[in-house]
Amino acid sequence: MTFRPSPARPSAALLRESKPLKSLFGQAQQLVRLQHLLDSQLQPAARGHCHVASWREGCLLLIVTNGQWATRLRYQQRRLQRQLLTLEAFWGLNRILFKVRPPMQANASSSRVNKLSPAAAESLRTAAEGIDDPRLRAALKRLARHGRPE
Repeated sequence: MTFRPSPARPSAALLRESKPLKSLFGQAQQLVRLQHLLDSQLQPAARGHCHVASWREGCLLLIVTNGQWATRLRYQQRRLQRQLLTLEAFWGLNRILFKVRPPMQANASSSRVNKLSPAAAESLRTAAEGIDDPRLRAALKRLARHGRPE
């Protein structure tokens, strides 16, 4: 008995047909719509620092990139709440919560670039010339291209 996987389907079809994925996709689209509405009410400088995290039972949770922006937005909270209440999507808004979450940064190890000395690059090129296996030869030549003159 052999296992035959079902044929691959486009991701758009999966999102339309699978109930859990459909509901998750719908929530994501709702958050995007709310983010656009929020951006229309925020000052241009604050738009990149404030993101909608959730909207449930009259409570809007906003994620802010640092404490400075959270403080500034807390001072403007009443004005922002009044403005958002005029929008149909935010009817029933009772409170706005601000949570500080710094933006995620890439790992230091992934951003680190290893430099190859010109002598090491030349050694790799010479070694590649003496290799019969074409895949190994090509790999060594690719590595040798990472050598930069100092």
